[in-house]
Amino acid sequence: MAPFAYADGIPEDWQMWYQESASPVMERVNEMHIMLMWIITPILIFVTVILAITLFRFREKKNPTPSKRTHNVPLEILWTLVPVVIVAAIAFPSVKLIYFMDKTEKADMTLKVIGHQWYWEYEYPDHNISFDSFMLNKDQLKDGQIRNLDVDKQVVLPVDTNVRILGTSVDVLHSWAVPSFGIKQDTIPGRLRETWVRIT
Repeated sequence: MAPFAYADGIPEDWQMWYQESASPVMERVNEMHIMLMWIITPILIFVTVILAITLFRFREKKNPTPSKRTHNVPLEILWTLVPVVIVAAIAFPSVKLIYFMDKTEKADMTLKVIGHQWYWEYEYPDHNISFDSFMLNKDQLKDGQIRNLDVDKQVVLPVDTNVRILGTSVDVLHSWAVPSFGIKQDTIPGRLRETWVRIT
């Protein structure tokens, strides 16, 4: 069996970016985030500059009689085509990432996650193991444990192993998330949702 790693998933004080990647999915999410920042930052700067120029140049004091211009065909074509190109540049890698996150082709093991009010039930179907995991109350916490994150029984997954994660719920919608894995999945009553992780 592969060696094990502990993913704490604990945010740090004043943390601005994502948690450190612990899976190929999260690495690609980080890459997508950086690409989007390179796209939206120039757009933000451009729109801010245009807005400032417009407010200064077309203020009432400088233009007591407003312009009667109604349209400009080349400009309208340009401001339609440029956003289409930008959206396409964002859409293609986004769809590729969504399909990559969806499911693994070859799973080495399976973890089934079942949401309950107010706890999670976990099953390892390949090993015939199941258990309930309850969040620790404030008076149960020991030094170093985090309120609302630590539980009485933790899920253990091997590193360098493709793990299929199946999620469902027995009562209401629940959200199962491990940010450092790039996983956030809603579990829905009566439906089996699939994702995967390979811990690096």
